[in-house]
Amino acid sequence: MSVENIPESYLKTKGNIPDLFVYDFKMTENLIKTKVNLNSHMFSFLQTGKKQVHFSDTSVLVDNSQSLLIKKGNCLWTELLDTDEIYYCKLLFFSDKKIKEFLQKHVKYNSEIQEAQSYFTIENDSYIDSYLNSLATIMAAPVAFMNTLLSVKFEELLLYLTNKYGEVFENYLKSLIEEETSPLKKTIEKNVYTSLSLEEIAFLCNMSLSTFKRHFIKEYKQSPGKWFRDKRLLRAKELLETSTIKVSDIYLDLGYNNLSNFSSAFKSKFGINPSEI
Repeated sequence: MSVENIPESYLKTKGNIPDLFVYDFKMTENLIKTKVNLNSHMFSFLQTGKKQVHFSDTSVLVDNSQSLLIKKGNCLWTELLDTDEIYYCKLLFFSDKKIKEFLQKHVKYNSEIQEAQSYFTIENDSYIDSYLNSLATIMAAPVAFMNTLLSVKFEELLLYLTNKYGEVFENYLKSLIEEETSPLKKTIEKNVYTSLSLEEIAFLCNMSLSTFKRHFIKEYKQSPGKWFRDKRLLRAKELLETSTIKVSDIYLDLGYNNLSNFSSAFKSKFGINPSEI
């Protein structure tokens, strides 16, 4: 699967990414786990459909009742249509420079900055609806005038969200421009029991699969394939022994494509079929 560089793939002309950029994303069929190299921070205002994003340490699923502020970096996007509607999402990209300008003008650095989370969830309301309508109007203006208005509208949005969410949102903005690292171990252990493949987890670590395997073995003294398989099978055994969950309800969540493969792996490790527990 190829990697999509965003917002570069949406720009009409090649070159530097603008400090502010609006794009209307529409589609007529589902896109599952698209590999995305997000090179700007981004507001995702979903209008129709559902959106799931997998990050290195967590995942989130939203519909049009919520919007997302997503930190730049590698992630996996799944975009789903509702019934027969066109999937539609208005995206607002912005640079570190625009955050710094806002913070210098409106926010005091008076608290300890926490490590940036991958996303911030925004509950949609009447303001967000009117804001999106105003963005649509701005995008029809001449370029020079549009850029000036967009800068004003971006500041307005951050002021509104700061007023709505207070210090929590302020601290999130501060954290976006702090230098940070994403340790390999943190990413791995956040995805032990997900259905993500090794290749997808390697991507979220910003590594090729071969590099990921090499670093994994150095950290865990074991191949990643066997390590994940053992962890997930032990988790399956625990769920089957301590709950009323059915075998057919867990194999997909633990990374197996079909029940037969899961049952064979389970029997190979524990000597019994999962249905016997």
